[in-house]
Amino acid sequence: QVHLTESGGGLVQPGGSLRLSCTASTSIFNFNSMGWYRQPPGKERELVAAIRKIGSSIYGDSVQGRFTISRDNFKNAVALEMNSLEPEDTAVYYCHAVDYRSTTFWGQGTQVTVSS
Repeated sequence: QVHLTESGGGLVQPGGSLRLSCTASTSIFNFNSMGWYRQPPGKERELVAAIRKIGSSIYGDSVQGRFTISRDNFKNAVALEMNSLEPEDTAVYYCHAVDYRSTTFWGQGTQVTVSS
């Protein structure tokens, strides 16, 4: 069974930065893509960023230019570098992976709160 474990969430002031990490219990070469979703309070879950095995990445419109996704194949991990954080970025952030059978895996989530 595949497990995705997130870390790095917390409280940060507006304009600050955080780095989230997601470690998989298996080689991330098993996944066609990995990424991050978030669910703000009272809203639906939305795509933040995703990166494919070949290295191409996509970003949600609201984070383009502020967030950067990367993958470390040797550590079986995906990271999300978040800069210029805004109160609207407050959400539970979930790690996400899809394998070559289109099976989807989710982490348990990590809270990110942007507040002064």
